Amino acid sequence: MTNIDILSPFELGPLALPNRVVMAPMTRNRAGRGNAPGPLNATYYVQRASAGLIISEATQISPQGVGYPATPGIHSAEQIAGWKGVTEAVHAAGGRIFLQLWHVGRISHPSLQPGGALPVAPTAVAPAGQAMTAEGMKHFVTPRALDTAEIAGIVEDYRLAARNARIADFDGVELHGANGYLIDQFLRDRTNRRTDHYGGTALNRARFLIEVTEAAVGEWGAERVGVRLSPTNPFNDIGDSNPATTFATAVGELNRFALAYLHVVEPAASDPMPAGAVPDIRFFRKLWRGALIGNKGYDLERANAVVCDGSADLVSFAVLFLANPDLPIRFRLGGPFNTPDRKTFYGGTAGGYTDYPPISG
Repeated sequence: MTNIDILSPFELGPLALPNRVVMAPMTRNRAGRGNAPGPLNATYYVQRASAGLIISEATQISPQGVGYPATPGIHSAEQIAGWKGVTEAVHAAGGRIFLQLWHVGRISHPSLQPGGALPVAPTAVAPAGQAMTAEGMKHFVTPRALDTAEIAGIVEDYRLAARNARIADFDGVELHGANGYLIDQFLRDRTNRRTDHYGGTALNRARFLIEVTEAAVGEWGAERVGVRLSPTNPFNDIGDSNPATTFATAVGELNRFALAYLHVVEPAASDPMPAGAVPDIRFFRKLWRGALIGNKGYDLERANAVVCDGSADLVSFAVLFLANPDLPIRFRLGGPFNTPDRKTFYGGTAGGYTDYPPISG
C-alpha cells in the first residue's frame, strides 16, 4: 500500500498531470454546423480543465465514420478550426486534452452516410436495435462488409485524423476501440467472421487495431497515443466468445508500442461473462507495461482504492464529471456533488451542458 491517491500528480509521458482524475469521453450531441465544435463546446471543456487529463467526446475520422447527429468530426478545415478554439481555451485554463478518434462502423444508418450508402463493417451482420438519426430512431440496417483492399484506406483516414488533431493543438489522441464501434467490431468474434488476414484468430482480429495504432503513432509518437478497450461491454449488440484471450492478445500486441496509456472499460455485473478469466482492471495490470486508466462507475472511495493498490494509475469519470465541472476540487473537499439531469445528456444547448454550478456557485 502507498500514500498515492486519485489527487496525486502523475507523469503521463511528457505530460505532468496535477492529479489522476481523467474526464472520460462522453458523446453530448452538441456540435454545430458541419459537425464542428463552437464556443459552447469550448466553454464546456474549459469548465472541466482541472482534470488531470480531458479525453474529448468521440470524434469521427471521416464522413463515413458518422453514427449520430451533431457529433463532431476532425476531417474538415471547419472542424479543425472549431477544435483549435477548444484546445486553445483549455490550455489557457491550464488543462490538457486528448482527442478521441472514432469510426462507428455498422452503428450508423444510410441517412447519416455520404450518398445514403450502407454503413461498413468487418462482416455483414446487422446489429439489433435502432440508430439515432436526424429524423428520429430508425432500425439498424445490415452493413456492407469491407473488402480487404478497402481497409488500408480507413487506416489512412485514422492517420489523417491524427494529423489533423495535431494541427488543432491537442496534446495527444485516444483510439476508440471500445463500445461496439469499428475497431471493436474487428476485435470481437460476434461481429468479425472474416476469412482473410483480418479475421479468424485473435491475432488476426487485432490486426486492424494494430495498423490504426501504427498510423497514429507515426503522426504523434507513442507517448502521445492512448487506446480505449471494453472487453465485455455488450453495448451496440457486440460480444466475444473468449474476451480474456481476445483482449490479452490485443494488449500483448499494443505493448510493443510503449503507448501513453491503456484505458479499460471494466466488466459490469450485468455484462455477459463466459467461463474463464475475467478481464477486469487487475487482469490488465498483469499484462500492460504502461500507464493504465480504469473506468466503470467509480466513486471517490473506489478510485482511491485502485490507485492506492496499484491496480490502476488513473481513473476516468463520465457522469460525475458531466454534472460536476470542478470534480477534482469536489473530491478534495469530499463533495457535495451535483445531481445529473439525464434528460439533457444528448442534444440541446447550454441546459444540462454548461450550466452545472461549480462548488462555489
